Amino acid sequence: MLRVFLVSLHVLVSVILISMVLLQKGKGADIGAAFGGASNTVFGPRGAQSFLSKLTTGAAVIFMLTSLTLAFTTPKRSSVMEGVKPPVQTSPAVPLAPPVPAEPSPAK
Repeated sequence: MLRVFLVSLHVLVSVILISMVLLQKGKGADIGAAFGGASNTVFGPRGAQSFLSKLTTGAAVIFMLTSLTLAFTTPKRSSVMEGVKPPVQTSPAVPLAPPVPAEPSPAK
């Protein structure tokens, strides 16, 4: 029951996280303004975080926590390769006979 809740919360938070990242304006937009006009945030501090940025940070923290919790609570399964047996060699390989040298042809 707890595992179903964690998986559904994880999927919901991942959808929210993806949408929040896509809604935000990139940092590269401010750097582009430096070449065409004046911008105070190109090399200086960015100032206070917006609400969208704080929401993205919160969603990222919840995503990491649910990821770690799901990773630690997942039951250990046996490996697929445990049932595979190595091939058994029944007899040693027999080397081929050396090639017979051809008789030299008579010179004409």
